[in-house]
Amino acid sequence: MALIVLAADKGAPGVTTAATALGAVWPRPVLLAECDPSGGDLAYRLPGDDGSVLNPGRGLLSLGAVARRGLHAELIYEHTQRLVGGLDVLGGLTNGEQAAGLTWLWGPLGRAFAALPQADVLADCGRLGLHPQIGDLVAEADQVVLFTRASLDHVAHLRERLSLIGRKVGVVVIADPRSYRSSLEEIRRIVSGWDVAFVGGLAYDPKGAELLRGQWGGRLDRSLLIRTARELATRLAAQLAAGGETAAPPAAGRAKRQPEVRS
Repeated sequence: MALIVLAADKGAPGVTTAATALGAVWPRPVLLAECDPSGGDLAYRLPGDDGSVLNPGRGLLSLGAVARRGLHAELIYEHTQRLVGGLDVLGGLTNGEQAAGLTWLWGPLGRAFAALPQADVLADCGRLGLHPQIGDLVAEADQVVLFTRASLDHVAHLRERLSLIGRKVGVVVIADPRSYRSSLEEIRRIVSGWDVAFVGGLAYDPKGAELLRGQWGGRLDRSLLIRTARELATRLAAQLAAGGETAAPPAAGRAKRQPEVRS
């Protein structure tokens, strides 16, 4: 269906938390893939759908061991696991050293993700620039979304990445709820001269992020993290369905349904 790359340029603005929240409320079938060459940590953050600990050895590393013979949808799903709540995930590498033997994988993996017939793929690529080979996967994306915070250092790195990436991207500001709208407007002003598809927002909500670790319902569904993630997911999915035209964001706080449980 579609490959959406989620990434940042500096530090840790919360890409993995954002990717997990977006996957929990994505309006279409979805696969969350940890594609950060520096290593992933979903296996240590969230339990499986039966309450057990995820297997850190099953995912990108085990897929890479057999993928030289060809990548296809059925093979990818042989290496996925399911989180509590029903989200399918392809777990990432457990450390950055493992990426050295998988430099060949990123291009074929990106093409396989983009060609999955039954689901969109949210690819958490972590911080761009540390591992140039991840650019082969990014090049296959239907949409690239860069996450930033509304601070001087993050914005400086965002502008530098926009000048290097060579394609139209979306920008998402992880913003303090107390200055949410003003932060988004400030980033829109700063990137107005760049080839940016849209500027969206996601609430900085540490309490919601903690609830996301295995408790997918109730208070989590009413958290600012999930409410703003649902708005962002709806906007991104509509933009993809429209072939890249920017969709207008829905009004804040309208959606109240529970995160979907995927079968």
